[in-house]
Amino acid sequence: MENENLRRCIEACQACVTGCNMCLSNSLGMPEMKECARLCLDCADICTLCADYCARNSSYMNAVAKICADVCDACASECQKHDNEHCKHCAETCRKCAELCHQMAA
Repeated sequence: MENENLRRCIEACQACVTGCNMCLSNSLGMPEMKECARLCLDCADICTLCADYCARNSSYMNAVAKICADVCDACASECQKHDNEHCKHCAETCRKCAELCHQMAA
């Protein structure tokens, strides 16, 4: 895997973690945002793991990237249902991360 692709995937994962954490912190305590908050937490965790696996060029990074892409896609789908800036930003970072993780997994 090219170093540039690894770097781009790591950066997208890190941006996604930030976007998800911002969305999560704005969604806590709002019952209608329960699924959004849960997916943001899952997404932030898997993106952290994926960035770590990519950084060390783990032999499992493609498998983790596939799971990461799936979770990012789910989080983006949920966040785009809500009409607020933190969800819109989160969905955007998740879509970008999913795209690069799908490429990494291929």
